[in-house]
Amino acid sequence: MAANVKLFRFVGGFVLGAAVSTGSCVAVIKLYKEDAEDQREKVPQAQQDIGRYGFPLTGAEIRYYANHTLSYDQARKTPRWVAEHLSHEKLLGKADRKHCKFKPDPSIPESFSAHNTDYLGSGWSRGHMAPAGDNKSSEQAMAETFYLSNIVPQNYENNAGFWNRLEMYCRDLAKRFDDVWVISGPLSLPEEGEDGKKTVCYQLIGKDDVAVPTHLFKIILAGKNKSFSGTLGNNQSEDLAVGAFVVPNQPIGFERPLTDFQVSLSELEKMSGLIFFPKVEQTIHSLPNLCEKDSCHLMDFKEFTLYLTGRKVGSARTRTKLEKSMAELKEKGIVPDDYLLRLYHEKKKELENKEQNLAHPP
Repeated sequence: MAANVKLFRFVGGFVLGAAVSTGSCVAVIKLYKEDAEDQREKVPQAQQDIGRYGFPLTGAEIRYYANHTLSYDQARKTPRWVAEHLSHEKLLGKADRKHCKFKPDPSIPESFSAHNTDYLGSGWSRGHMAPAGDNKSSEQAMAETFYLSNIVPQNYENNAGFWNRLEMYCRDLAKRFDDVWVISGPLSLPEEGEDGKKTVCYQLIGKDDVAVPTHLFKIILAGKNKSFSGTLGNNQSEDLAVGAFVVPNQPIGFERPLTDFQVSLSELEKMSGLIFFPKVEQTIHSLPNLCEKDSCHLMDFKEFTLYLTGRKVGSARTRTKLEKSMAELKEKGIVPDDYLLRLYHEKKKELENKEQNLAHPP
């Protein structure tokens, strides 16, 4: 699948877009050159001489995909941050990951890209920053989340467990809020030694030296639309709440609540070097705490196990696998709820009919 990615690079106040069509690309470059010439007239000659052949480019331009946006770190071969907008309508759809494969992002230069071989045998999983589960609206959106530009080396248990439950919480928020914006990314945070000195230490994997983050962050901005009448007529505004979380890239048990990992927005900005949601009209640091406006409750062990069993039941292709899923649930001492029992009986009937049709074709 060809990448339908729009790139915007901000260099010294200029905007250079790598647009989709040749015509638009020429127009943007022409505009860039005209702006650059205007700027040169205002810059002292000595400064112009310094930049005669250009300045280093970081590759940190904003990259737009079908349903997520990111900034890429060419040195670490991971995203700096990945942004999403969730709503109840956007989470609907039937696209699945059945035919999706992890692969390098075709818009990233080869020398700056991670590859699947970097992860093979490394002991680290390929962790989505924009989750596949947020992208059921289209096959393209789903497939693009498997680009390695959206992936970081992540502890397997963290990826499949705590982080997965946090992603599910974000989707659940879209049922209670009209809009949910999520920004996720990796962090490499310092540790303090016995001598009191701080050092940053992180592993590199593969021939491409993909950086393994010590922590992951996720910031959530949730909004409810509200209408009001005034001198200018009916208007729309949003009632916003924000929550910022920093999670160690290691296994986290069910006993730890999400609030254990909540930090202030100022702390996260200092850790990441990023300023989040700069277009919020009011001071974002003064917005209500998401965990006070909402529960910040993640699924507990029972809820999560029932959810996973439901997925296994729904995808079972034989009665043997179907019964195995239910037996594993029983071994864990969990009683199936009404939803799971209904799903089980529907699937069992479907598989029985399938077996009968194979045994006695029409």
